[in-house]
Amino acid sequence: MSEPFPVPSSSAVVAGVPPPVHPVLQALMRLVLGPAGRQRVRVSQTLLSLGVFLLFALILQMAVLLGLAAADRAFTLTAFSLSTAGGLYLLIRSGWNEVLHPPEPSLTLVQMVCAITEVCWAYAVLGEARGVVVVMLIVVLTFGMFVLRPGQARAMALLAGMELAVVMVLCNRSEPQRYPAEVEIIHAGIAVLALGAVAILTIRFGRLRRRLSDQREELRQALARIHEMATRDELTGLPNRRTLRERIGQFGAGLAPLSVALIDIDHFKRINDEHGHPIGDRALCHFARLAEDELRGSTDIVGRWGGEEFLLLLPETRPEQAHACVDRLRRRLMRHPLPGVSPVLVMSFSAGIGECRGAEDLDAVIERADQAMYRAKQAGRGRTELG
Repeated sequence: MSEPFPVPSSSAVVAGVPPPVHPVLQALMRLVLGPAGRQRVRVSQTLLSLGVFLLFALILQMAVLLGLAAADRAFTLTAFSLSTAGGLYLLIRSGWNEVLHPPEPSLTLVQMVCAITEVCWAYAVLGEARGVVVVMLIVVLTFGMFVLRPGQARAMALLAGMELAVVMVLCNRSEPQRYPAEVEIIHAGIAVLALGAVAILTIRFGRLRRRLSDQREELRQALARIHEMATRDELTGLPNRRTLRERIGQFGAGLAPLSVALIDIDHFKRINDEHGHPIGDRALCHFARLAEDELRGSTDIVGRWGGEEFLLLLPETRPEQAHACVDRLRRRLMRHPLPGVSPVLVMSFSAGIGECRGAEDLDAVIERADQAMYRAKQAGRGRTELG
């Protein structure tokens, strides 16, 4: 007779490989917890609170058996607690929590308000054993320590203290022999100390979480800036030489044609000499913006190759089509002089085009485009040559 569950081998255990999960258990976990992800974590946390209230229900029944609590009161509280916890589980398991309250789909505040109400209710049911209620309130407030903001933590502690105070007064008024004022004052003092201490710890923990969150965000932004510096040209904001080579490799590995155009701004040294380097920098940025506007959205790529040289990557484009694209860019550049410069500064460029013929042709295609660009400059500039 075969075993219902597979037994992991010793080699798998030694190697640290987790044992396989039986399909029946997998199906049961999907049914109870839902699909893997953050929602499953929320469901499991709600099940944990449901388990706590199941144990709390058993404690109430023990109190009834020991004569410390009335059976009808204990049954009513148990039914309310389990139905509330079960309802919250079904609400979260169904996914309605994400519809009803998207900012905080765990519904932590709702669960805590219900738990505080149920625990304070237990104070009126447990009689001589009611001192345990303070411990349960501490457990409830601790449950929210990892989620609540400082203001929410103060509100929950205040709510717990007010509800417990109301229950104490009502119990003393209705059953003064069972709930004498002297004992209630002692319980109230202990509750204030305990709830206040937990609230302070929760507030401090919340502030610590906030600082850690801010630090993570600062680190994320710093890493983004470092990545930007490593992949972008600082002046123009275009992809730099390193990024362009990586993209050529990605495009070149495919089967689609890829044309590479190397562009050199004509007489750029004269621009720097006559107008100054700040104007020269503006000229490079001016060309970069016009080139970006001329390209086909996210398909084509323009980057700064170095100095006054730029590289166009035109995937799924034959050299003749690339030639037409480069000529359109040249005409656009000549129609849009650099603004704010007198006399009018009209720019032009020389370009060479090469076609990539596979991953092994990466360096060669750039060399062919460079040689074609050199021929364009030798032929009088302001023109495009095929490599």
